[in-house]
Amino acid sequence: MPEHTTAAVGDGFDRNARDAVYRAMFTRRDVRSHFLPTALDDEVLARLLLAAHHAPSVGFMQPWNFIVIRDAERREKVRDLFLAARQQELPAIAEERQALYRKLKLEGICESALNICITCDRERSKGSPLGRSHNPEMDLYSTVCAVQNFWLAARAEGVGVGWVSIIEAQALKGLLSIPEHVTPVAYLCVGRVSEFAPKPDLETHGWGRRLPLPELIMSETFSGQGEVLLKSTVARLNTVSAAPSSPR
Repeated sequence: MPEHTTAAVGDGFDRNARDAVYRAMFTRRDVRSHFLPTALDDEVLARLLLAAHHAPSVGFMQPWNFIVIRDAERREKVRDLFLAARQQELPAIAEERQALYRKLKLEGICESALNICITCDRERSKGSPLGRSHNPEMDLYSTVCAVQNFWLAARAEGVGVGWVSIIEAQALKGLLSIPEHVTPVAYLCVGRVSEFAPKPDLETHGWGRRLPLPELIMSETFSGQGEVLLKSTVARLNTVSAAPSSPR
């Protein structure tokens, strides 16, 4: 990567760079709409994939692969898989929420510039399972870290990403010719967008709300009480971040 994008070991970021990292995290959105009919430059996509490839990886196994899907006909078939899976999921939704569920926009498969399926090769660390002997799912967790790296880098580039999770895995594997030992972890819609929503769509539409972080912090053991100062600090910082920003 270019020199100006790196920092020496042990160096902290200056305030502007640090604020930019947090801004990417706090304004990242699961984009389902607002995609523009604009191609995504390969230079940008290459940077996003490089960010993903530098994700934390247990045992340095790097189990990920990135299937780039541009073909419109193939994407239409993926969307058909989504629609079928969504119909299958509907009965599991509480009856009083089904009407809202039907209205929610939950994918941008055909509207986005391209799709990417991030997979996990579960045999890549075969014979050298450092970190997996007692927790064999660490390869999957590592792949999710790659997804997050990709997503945050995309937000910094002004690129929208939407994770389509309502797809039957075996059907997707068949459509994309994914070998049996490889697991599709994330199917992403990627492209330029007209805007990033101020809040997550599901929060805006009343599907859920962000849980208060102090209620999720425990001390020493699960449900352990304590950390009063930490919890109050979290609450204070959250109040400050939620306040309207003053012009600079």
